[in-house]
Amino acid sequence: MEEVAPLISDLAVILIIAGVVTVVFKWLKQPVILGYIVAGILAGPSVSLFPTVSDTVDIKTWADIGVIFLLFAMGLDFSFKKLMNVGMTAVVATITIVCGMMFTGYSAGVAMGFSHMSSLFLGGMLSMSSTAIVFKAFNDMGLLQQKFAGIVLGILVVEDLMAVVMMVMLSTLAASQQFEGMAMLQSVLKLGAFLVFWSVLGIYLMPTLLKKMHRYLTDEILLIASLGLCLGMVMVATKAGFSSSLGAFVMGSLLAETTESAKIERIVQPVKDLFAAIFFVSVGMMIDPAVIAQYIVPILVLVVLVLAGQVIFGSLGVVLSGQPLKVAVQAGFSLTQVGEFSFIIASLGTSLKVTDDCLYPVIVAVSVVTIFLTPYMMRLSGPAHSFLDRHLPAMLKEYMERYTSGTTTIRHQSTWHKLLKSMLLSVVLYSVICTFFITLFFTYAEPFIMEHVPGLWGSLLCFGILFAVLSPFLWAIIVKGNHSPEFRKLWTDNLFNRGSLVSLILIKILLCMAFITGIIVRLFNVASGLGLVLAAVVVAVILFSKYIHKRSHAIEAQFLANFEGNVNTPQQSGMPEGGVKAVSTALQDNAPLRDLHMAEFSISPECSYVGQMLKDTDIRSNYQINVISIQRGERHINIPDGRSSLYPYDQITVVGTDEQLAKFRKVLDEKPFRQSDKTGQSIMKIDRLALDSSSRMTGHTIREAGVTDCIILGISRSGSDLMNPSPETVLTEGDTLWLVGTEDAIRKLE
Repeated sequence: MEEVAPLISDLAVILIIAGVVTVVFKWLKQPVILGYIVAGILAGPSVSLFPTVSDTVDIKTWADIGVIFLLFAMGLDFSFKKLMNVGMTAVVATITIVCGMMFTGYSAGVAMGFSHMSSLFLGGMLSMSSTAIVFKAFNDMGLLQQKFAGIVLGILVVEDLMAVVMMVMLSTLAASQQFEGMAMLQSVLKLGAFLVFWSVLGIYLMPTLLKKMHRYLTDEILLIASLGLCLGMVMVATKAGFSSSLGAFVMGSLLAETTESAKIERIVQPVKDLFAAIFFVSVGMMIDPAVIAQYIVPILVLVVLVLAGQVIFGSLGVVLSGQPLKVAVQAGFSLTQVGEFSFIIASLGTSLKVTDDCLYPVIVAVSVVTIFLTPYMMRLSGPAHSFLDRHLPAMLKEYMERYTSGTTTIRHQSTWHKLLKSMLLSVVLYSVICTFFITLFFTYAEPFIMEHVPGLWGSLLCFGILFAVLSPFLWAIIVKGNHSPEFRKLWTDNLFNRGSLVSLILIKILLCMAFITGIIVRLFNVASGLGLVLAAVVVAVILFSKYIHKRSHAIEAQFLANFEGNVNTPQQSGMPEGGVKAVSTALQDNAPLRDLHMAEFSISPECSYVGQMLKDTDIRSNYQINVISIQRGERHINIPDGRSSLYPYDQITVVGTDEQLAKFRKVLDEKPFRQSDKTGQSIMKIDRLALDSSSRMTGHTIREAGVTDCIILGISRSGSDLMNPSPETVLTEGDTLWLVGTEDAIRKLE
């Protein structure tokens, strides 16, 4: 008899136990992640009540795949547009939280006797909150439309990016086993260049490619292609010296910029759920209850540090970013859990063998407790704010009021500042692209070309390829910003500005000449002086070529079109300065409106407002909120008038305070009362009815017979069958009618 492979039997054990335990946790209204971890403990070697996994090596491989798909899914939910939209509030708050919790975690680890490296990893773990847990808690508690919820989700977006950077930095530290400033700086710069290059290239190529292939992309093909791209970027990241997790996250964030992002996220969800479940179960399998009992005191200490530290640093960071105290306290109390990235960081430390063996089960235990306490901490935010509001000194409250209202006002930058900022951004961006193209070409393409086309002709071919690829970017480095309003204003305002402006252009020209000189010297083995002269000629060709000029503009236009996606322009939206997004920004930047914020609601088919015009609803009069946009499929109706109607599945964007939006949400969630049908009336059935001479329907058409509560599917007549007869069909004696309807309707007809 054939035996089942250990991998299959182990998966059977894991999935059966996980399925049973998660059903119990769902019944107890606890997060499913906790169920997976408990299932892992039960299926692991530490508990003998159930069949245990026999080959942990295979499960570790599956768990690694789970991490890849988990981070791929996180990348799909990330998107660079989201990062740009979260604003400085999320950035300032995240930096405050990460720095504060890193220091707290490191200090606690050293105090509790962990090694130096374990303490660093512990600080990284404690600084990461859980996006999945927070989002689910907000959804379950009806808080998604609250102002602080948007800020918290923005912080979590930035934390995801910070976690990726942190993993690279911790890997570098683990490899060197000591803090080396230059090595760390090189790793961060290398990571930044990697992210910039592949992000720019991906945003330029991915949406365009998927648009061209849209008609061929069934769910099956899109799933295979998406997972293939994910694993392909994993290979690229690994080849470049980064972790596989980074590659998966980058590809997910690139696909998030495409028009197919929602569809990809939907079809990838089951794959992610399966492998993520295996990952979290494998996390539980590494927990030894005896170790938890042994380290119960450090676990409780770390739980208190997470709860107190996230509240303090989270609230402080949000206040520093210019938000009111109430919003800051609500945000701080929402971030008090150790999340998914903490498990990934812990797995990284374990795989690199640089952390203490007890750290993994300790951090998982801390995560379990803090996740369990998340809803209760969110409910405590209101009483905590009331307590602070009563006991804070009046002078401090007045200062915070001035600070939060003053930091959110619009500040005018100097013209020089704006010009230098825009020029520096474009120069750095295009320089990174050129550097990566040159590196990749000389690593892979140049050896292949020179092997098949040796000598001068091979060098000329290589130079021609590089020139064709790099020339649009070099043109952009030189010209970008030279015709901006700031440049023209500075040029005309003061004659002394012209020398500095010309110097900026010369610096950009010299940078391009440096790129070309290096290529010429490498390919043709000439002296640097001659290479510099030839580079000057090449730069002149680039600068005055109309074709390169058009090509550069076309590449930039394509990139911007792909990046902006379906975002409304001012002309499309009918709103000044950029549509809905501009309204959201203005609400944040103007102190008198800071209690107002935007929220989105979906109109369900059962909503009482379906089919009504806005002027006939009580939305404005009863809830004091304004509907500023309606999205219906791909159609956007901004500033709808009173004659605009609401339809099922419309996405409406409204503006109001937290209290007003909460009242409106309750109305949308209410189900209209309908008297339930009797059992006999609700059951549908197919039956037959024979007509004789006494039947009132004989001799009449179906329309005249008044068959309204049933549908005649067919008529059997003289050995022949008539399917779906027309209303004008005459019913005759001897016909057998095949009817579909409820039991009561058919009985009544009989």
